[in-house]
Amino acid sequence: MADRAQPVRPGAGIAAGLLVGAVVLGALAAVFWRAGGAVSPGPADWAAVRFTVVQALVSAGLSLALAIPVARALARRSFPGRSLLVTLLGAPFLLPAIVAVLGLLAVFGRSGWLNAGLGLVGLPPIQIYGFHGVVLAHVFFNLPLATRLVLQGWAEIPAERFRLAAQLDFGPGETWRMLELPMLRRIAPGAFAVIFGICLTSFAVALTLGGGPRATTVELAIYQAFQFDFDLGRAAFLAVLQIALTLGAALIALRLSAGEGFGAGLDRARARWDADGWALRATDAAAIALAALFLVVPMAAVAAKGLPGLLALPGSVWRAALTSLGVAALSLGVLLVLALPMVAALSGGRRRWIDLAGLLGLAVSPLALGTGLFILVYPVANPAALALPVTALVNAIMALPFALRILVPAARGIVADYGRLGAQLDMGRGPFFWRILLPRLAPQLGFAAGLGAALSLGDLGVIALFANHEEATLPLQIYRLMGAYRMEAASGAALLLMALAFGTFWLCDQKGRSHAAS
Repeated sequence: MADRAQPVRPGAGIAAGLLVGAVVLGALAAVFWRAGGAVSPGPADWAAVRFTVVQALVSAGLSLALAIPVARALARRSFPGRSLLVTLLGAPFLLPAIVAVLGLLAVFGRSGWLNAGLGLVGLPPIQIYGFHGVVLAHVFFNLPLATRLVLQGWAEIPAERFRLAAQLDFGPGETWRMLELPMLRRIAPGAFAVIFGICLTSFAVALTLGGGPRATTVELAIYQAFQFDFDLGRAAFLAVLQIALTLGAALIALRLSAGEGFGAGLDRARARWDADGWALRATDAAAIALAALFLVVPMAAVAAKGLPGLLALPGSVWRAALTSLGVAALSLGVLLVLALPMVAALSGGRRRWIDLAGLLGLAVSPLALGTGLFILVYPVANPAALALPVTALVNAIMALPFALRILVPAARGIVADYGRLGAQLDMGRGPFFWRILLPRLAPQLGFAAGLGAALSLGDLGVIALFANHEEATLPLQIYRLMGAYRMEAASGAALLLMALAFGTFWLCDQKGRSHAAS
């Protein structure tokens, strides 16, 4: 009876989970085997570890500190365009890292807009390369994420608590101490740990804005050990260190994310009687405006600097764009082949180990996974010949945790609503999946597919380990143009990449929504 109550077949999901686990754990086992005591770390390796940890701590701390006033302002203000602004906070997550770097260089670089303004008033220019640039870029990427995480914490405070605070004549200070600060004590440590983990595995930012002896991350050191020294033992040892750091951050995030909330409310609209003063309104408006400018201006700079070079792009850029689209399509196909069976298996039961297998992509960095795959492939084949398929596979595994978090809750709701009806109609597991589950999952499926394709288009990680000089994805080609000081062509290519990433996401998302509406 229990098996009959399961409306979808779990066998394919179990196989997909085993496959993901085999790929990730097999690659990591190869890394551990290759690193086994053969390499002793040098001063440069420990310097990379120190820089990685310090920049991640500073980046996460600044992102969270700046996000709190922005999230507080958004939580207690209602204004035209608020929902659009909250949606805009997700744009940097889709923005390819190499594009964001070019936008930040256009604004904060040596010849950027800010230094030009400082020069007009006789002030010295600011420096973006090195530690400052890496932190600035990480804050650009993670400030929106931190804001969304903290804003969700504010949304979890029931409106009745604020109503009671108003009846007790609480001012802003009392409301902060009694309601908002306890929420932040529960939400902020987990958010900090998540962002810290993300900053640990950043590669494109460190490659373009760091890279010197004093600004090398562990990810970048792995790349350099491959690209310049071909020292597999050192690269594997660094990958082990990276895995330990990333797993440590993930475990801390899971531990700190637990805690008691405020309880359920009646879902009433939140009225904030404690924030009516003009000074508070001005402070909130300034926080929202400054955050919006910080996020929008670099993207606008990419568009402004990229338009002149867009029409004169070399043929190599267009070939790289086609390659990126092909890799993204292949990665999306692998993602769907893995995700859909796992979602089907998870929709009708807990099967915790399948969920954990899908989350492995968050516990290992792309370069560490690429290192293991390189070690496995190298004795039997030329890794450069498999650069694009391996890149697509790694991109799919990296996007799988996000896809599962989007799809599984919706799938469980569909099974709860229609599973009994399907059983009463004697609908088999296959027909239920194709006729009920998949069509009703179309909006979430389109969103997950768009997210996976956009992330794959903008990835500059594993391809940098494997690619030869003849073939390259668009992010790698942009990096090569930057290295050759062809900044106009690089800006045009960055604008093309930004349009492809956002366009692909929009196309997949709209396709899913339109399919659900038809």
